[in-house]
Amino acid sequence: MKEELPGQNNLQDLEEMHSSCLEEDTKPLLIPVGGDESDYGIMSIQFNPADLKCKRPFHVEPSNIVSVNDTHRVTDEASAMNKRIHYYSKLTSPSDRALIAPDHVLPAPEEIYVYSPLGTAFKIDGCTDGYGKNSSVVTIFMIWNTMMGTSILSMPWGIKQAGFTTGLCLILLMGSLTLYCCYRVVKSRTMIPLIDTSNWEFPDVCKYYFGSFGQWSSLLFSMVSLVGAMVIYWVLMSNFLFNTGKFIYNYVHDINITDLVPGTNGSNRVICPGTANEDQRVNKSGLLPFVHNTTGFELFEQWWSKSRTVPFYLIVVVLPLLNLKSPSFFAKFNILGTVSVVYLVFLVTLKAAHLGFHLEFNWFTANEFFVPEFRTQFPQLTGVLTLAFFIHNCVITLLKNNKNQENNVRDLSIAYFLVGLTYLYVGLLIFAAFPSPPLSKECIEQNFLDNFPSDDIMSFVARLFLLFQMITVYPLLGYLARVQLLGHVFGNVYPSIFHVLVLNIAIVGLGVTMAIFYPNIGGIIRYSGATCGLAFVFVYPSLIYMISLHQSGQLTWSMLIVHIFIIILGLANLTAQFLL
Repeated sequence: MKEELPGQNNLQDLEEMHSSCLEEDTKPLLIPVGGDESDYGIMSIQFNPADLKCKRPFHVEPSNIVSVNDTHRVTDEASAMNKRIHYYSKLTSPSDRALIAPDHVLPAPEEIYVYSPLGTAFKIDGCTDGYGKNSSVVTIFMIWNTMMGTSILSMPWGIKQAGFTTGLCLILLMGSLTLYCCYRVVKSRTMIPLIDTSNWEFPDVCKYYFGSFGQWSSLLFSMVSLVGAMVIYWVLMSNFLFNTGKFIYNYVHDINITDLVPGTNGSNRVICPGTANEDQRVNKSGLLPFVHNTTGFELFEQWWSKSRTVPFYLIVVVLPLLNLKSPSFFAKFNILGTVSVVYLVFLVTLKAAHLGFHLEFNWFTANEFFVPEFRTQFPQLTGVLTLAFFIHNCVITLLKNNKNQENNVRDLSIAYFLVGLTYLYVGLLIFAAFPSPPLSKECIEQNFLDNFPSDDIMSFVARLFLLFQMITVYPLLGYLARVQLLGHVFGNVYPSIFHVLVLNIAIVGLGVTMAIFYPNIGGIIRYSGATCGLAFVFVYPSLIYMISLHQSGQLTWSMLIVHIFIIILGLANLTAQFLL
């Protein structure tokens, strides 16, 4: 090949082989930083990472740049070189990195030009120095934003299941434990000797230590976390769509009624939906005196049911979006996740200010309105918290973007602190402000928004925000599941529309089934969290650390006992979910 490439001494020209990344139809959307679509690792929900190698500016030797009417253009020789390199890049699979120039031969930032297919060459000021790197503040915010999810809606319920004081302690302890295990994940690559692991993700580390078992088991547990998240999203989307439609119907038809379930009175009404079925057929003449057309209302309730019809309506909207080959459009709406969390914090603060605090401390005895401070159902909270603090499968990817790599541990710790603080704030404030009496703390729902009636304006806005956000994120989760499963099995993330359709129908079918027969997001969260957390949070980081210490002759009895205990905690956490 050297004989066919004139000017081979300019190794920088090899970087042009990535010009194929300019093709939008083949550009991977969600990939680890520094990788490509063939790296079917456990990928995070990251959109358009800036420092991918395929997005580096293409280098053109200064001698091959000429000025025409004050416009920099490349010579015919440089253009031919680009086409030749582009051709050679097609000779191997995307996973073959043999023709990719290593980092140490890249030109200095001041020598980098952007080469356009139109023949122009120019510099982009400010994009060559520290290109694609984030400050510590941005890195902390990215980790916080990635970790915050649907678990925040179940946090008050989890605290109720564990007890107020026990719940507070568990959030602090689980946050600290998962942070330590996440730290072990970050350091796992650096403990492998004599191998360049700079582009490795945690599944690559698992494959190094455990072979094909580590690779396929990481895929299995990753699919559990992805499919579990998609099932939770479907249940919540059904819930939010039902309540949104109910609010709009009542507003359009000027039906000024409160929900037909026990609750408080006044402008800040709180309800206990667990004591009544909102979809039940009721006597409209006796219970709905303000409904002028009871026949129309009964027909609406028949066709707009939370469990019988709404989960199927979502199929019409969401299933076509799942089959898109490149759902890049939806990545633009990632900011909605941050807006939703900020709005939830605002809603919780305002509701607590209006309702006040209602607490009574009894350690082991319950009464009519309050739960004890310690309850044997506390593992249900630990299952929820395992998923709430779960970022171990993508933390290496996120921290690769950090401009100051020496601050990774500090920034990760700050991000975990902020996540734990957010969970504590929302969970404890909702639990403390829940009006007991007249309602019992047992009324706190697995989705705390269900404790506010459908005609509550602030809750309506929150549900609308979350509904739109989840509809845009759901196709991205489906894309991740497709990339990981089909990529591993068939070696192609889009083998055919038939393969993709079968996979998507199976995932959607599972979501619809759970929304009909088991619409309990707290239960789904704790089961999926404890399952995927067993591998990525407790077992693999501890085992890898112990093996690496043993290989270097540094393993002590204290280290062995501590990390075996962490593994036992993970096993106990998973087992307890099925016993309680």
